[in-house]
Amino acid sequence: MEQSTSLVLGLGLLIGVVFGIVGQITGFCYYRGLKQRWTKETGAQLHSFALALAVAILGTQLSIALGWIDLSQTVYLSPRVSWLLLPLGGLLFGYGMALANGCGARALVLLGQGNLRSLVVLLALGISALITLTGLLAPWRLGLANQTLLQLHVVSPSQWGASWLWIGAAVLLLAAFAFKAPATPHRTRHLVGGFIIGLLVVGGWLSTGWIGLDPFNPVPPTSLTFVLPIGETIQYAMLATGMNPKFAILVVVGLFVGSLLSALVRKDYQLRGFDSPHHLLRSVAGGCLMGVGGVFGLGCTIGQGLSGISTLAFSSVVTLIFITLGAWLHHLRHPAP
Repeated sequence: MEQSTSLVLGLGLLIGVVFGIVGQITGFCYYRGLKQRWTKETGAQLHSFALALAVAILGTQLSIALGWIDLSQTVYLSPRVSWLLLPLGGLLFGYGMALANGCGARALVLLGQGNLRSLVVLLALGISALITLTGLLAPWRLGLANQTLLQLHVVSPSQWGASWLWIGAAVLLLAAFAFKAPATPHRTRHLVGGFIIGLLVVGGWLSTGWIGLDPFNPVPPTSLTFVLPIGETIQYAMLATGMNPKFAILVVVGLFVGSLLSALVRKDYQLRGFDSPHHLLRSVAGGCLMGVGGVFGLGCTIGQGLSGISTLAFSSVVTLIFITLGAWLHHLRHPAP
């Protein structure tokens, strides 16, 4: 059992390193894709995200169909959700993501490149996430959640008469959009990066739900997500002797290491700081909003947008829509030049 645990942790580190390298080389970021779309800038970031989602859905659903993993107990497929906190969390996360100019995963990549502004974003995100989940804001959050619970009728994909028809249609539509990416010099690089990150989502499910499956201590499988794990990584750094390492923590560490190695090899490493106190305030506010919103909405653009939607969870689609809406509201108030 210890060998299995060590293997899962090692896979988490490896997945994180690969994500960090790909993220550093391609700049993979959902928010950057949205900005390109809204400002009519030529780029393939949103197309890359769409391809990652197509690969994640197809790979995850094939793994379920083959009996390798059972995702019925994941948080994404919970039949009870808050009709208030889920969209509110998405809005807060999206607006904070725009303030901080990227999500938690992107901040980890940028930190690996020497961007010290991202360190502030990550600290604010991780600490505020823990405050919301188990700290001062937890009783308030739980009270709101209990008063706004909505019971969903969750139907597993195996019960759908034409499930693969719908899955196939969704994957084909996403892939068709992805390959309509404009012919920029880095188009292929972005699409290959999106493909790899989609595979990493599937790898996360297989690592925790198949290789790490323990019938004597069943734990819901997880894949890539970066709100609570960033907080847990900060916590582990302070309390390592009283905590056990987790798959998600190793992914966070690996992502930073992968980005750092890639930046050093490609000579992209450069220390960067804040231009003004206002810039610092934006980063702190953005990180805090992402931390609170990520806990309310049960994830981020990667956790809900890729891992969650790969399970075909309706709640994940809702959260991603409201994350997008939150970022768009910021764009309306502060349109990019």
